[in-house]
Order: sequence, then structure tokens, then C-alpha cells
Amino acid sequence: MNYYNEISKGYEELYKEEQLKKLKIIKKYIKVNKKSKLLDVGCGSGFSTNLWKCKAFGIDPSIELLKKSKGNFILAKAENLPFKNNFFDVVISITSIQNFTDIEKALKEIKRVGKNKFILTFLKKSPKKSKILNLIKKHFKIKNLIEEEKDLIFII
Repeated sequence: MNYYNEISKGYEELYKEEQLKKLKIIKKYIKVNKKSKLLDVGCGSGFSTNLWKCKAFGIDPSIELLKKSKGNFILAKAENLPFKNNFFDVVISITSIQNFTDIEKALKEIKRVGKNKFILTFLKKSPKKSKILNLIKKHFKIKNLIEEEKDLIFII
């Protein structure tokens, strides 16, 4: 977490363009309306969370990144989401899974708080790739897998 706190000032400069490319792909698969509740797990500074036209919430364990956010953002870890079961219509996690301390626990939490629409992405070059793939397959029914430039995108 220290890494993201340290780079918080330049976070969007480093990652915004890359994240926007992924979101353009993702938005083809997820439709929301003003009443939809969406959770962005590992939201960073929240710039991508705020692009959704719905009741969007974001969680991130980096206090410095969250200080840059505007909206419904909570300091929390993916492994312990502070929400009721089946609370969100859509749960997304964009390029964060490889950073979770306990990936399986985090995926179980994501599934617990979501209803039936999930988008999960992670870095293709992650040394944890095979572990993450196996855990996603274990806990979710994958509808579509998209190989983006840097990420694998799971439509669930």
C-alpha cells in the first residue's frame, strides 16, 4: 500500500489513459442506469468510478489515493468489504486483483456483495497469473474473456 500512497500525486498521470482504454471495452458489456448500484474494488483515485452514470461506490486501501476522490469512497480492503450481501448490481475490479493480500478471500467478498454482474481484470504479466485464473474459474462462471493489451478482462 505504501507504493500507491507514495505515487498518489502522479497516479492519474501514470494510469488514467490505460484505465480509460479498459473501461471503453468494459462498458460494452455492462449497462447501468441511475438506480443501479456499482462497486469499484481497488478504485484508486476514483476517476474511473465516477465515469459510471449510476450510484457508484469505490473502495481502496490507499488513503492518499482516496483523498483525491470525490463521491462515495471508502477506505477498505477487498478482503473485508463493508457492505451487505447482494448489495450491488455490478461489481468491478480493474487491474487490482494482483495487488490483493488474500486473493481468494477478496474474490469471495466481491461475489458476496454483488448480485450477478462482475467485471474483473488483472495484469497479464502478473507472476500470480495462474493462481488468479484458477481462483476466478473456481468462484465465478465466466461469460467472456477478453485479452486486452496489458490485462485479462473477465466478464462474469
